[in-house]
Amino acid sequence: MSNELILGNMNTALAVTKPEYNLMLKNIQDRMPAVTRDTSNFHKSHSQFMSVTLDVTAITPIRSIKHTLAEIDRTKSALQEAYIGLRKKQNELKKKERDLEASTDPLDRELLEIEILELNSHLEGTQNHVNGALRKMNFMVNQHKQLLEAVGKNEITEEDYEKEESRYHIMTCMKQALNAARSRNGMIDEGNLIYLFDLGINAAQAQAEVFAYLNMENQLISNGNAPTHEMTMRWLEACADKWQQDPAKFAERRGFSVFDRSSLTNSPALEMAPDPEQKAA
Repeated sequence: MSNELILGNMNTALAVTKPEYNLMLKNIQDRMPAVTRDTSNFHKSHSQFMSVTLDVTAITPIRSIKHTLAEIDRTKSALQEAYIGLRKKQNELKKKERDLEASTDPLDRELLEIEILELNSHLEGTQNHVNGALRKMNFMVNQHKQLLEAVGKNEITEEDYEKEESRYHIMTCMKQALNAARSRNGMIDEGNLIYLFDLGINAAQAQAEVFAYLNMENQLISNGNAPTHEMTMRWLEACADKWQQDPAKFAERRGFSVFDRSSLTNSPALEMAPDPEQKAA
């Protein structure tokens, strides 16, 4: 509303306005309700499609839930900041309106009216972005519920997250290795060879898996069939099944443990050590 009001009074604020600009302003003003209506479909960073395909790209279920929760948390923080900013602007607006009622000087009143118009414009813009953030947050909250249903859980724990990490990193590494190999005559790139080593997986074995998979795809194409994305996902899951113990073995070889239940949240409480004085008594 305030933006339309500003456009409607633009010609009166300009010192010199050619006739054609008055026509342009009128056309803009006439079309602005439709523009405002259609713009209300947006006011958010990404579409629902982009949120679940290009923003949350984790390849395993618990990691997808973690990334979804991170998106919810970021959006919630933005909404909280917007709410505080909104309340401050509303308070400032009330003060300006109070000052306008009490003012008798024409120029002071004119300046206050301009400042009130500016505040209303800011409030309108903030409200639009708040609406977009609310739609995004509602979508991500629904995705969280759906992801929990997909893994058959009512909630996830830090233990669930830690136990899936091996599969996540193996599948992510092999996804990257496969995509790199497609443009390198079947050869895995150096970055993912290092990734494999750090996971405790023999790179030559991984290279053989990539060669075999690409050869299978080529045979399908030669026979007039089309490889599918689902085939790739099943291959990645098979790689995780095959090697999911290797990262822990490599960590243990270096003296580490990849899992310590006593350092997790949402786990059974640790038994308290007995008081030394009680023990002595």
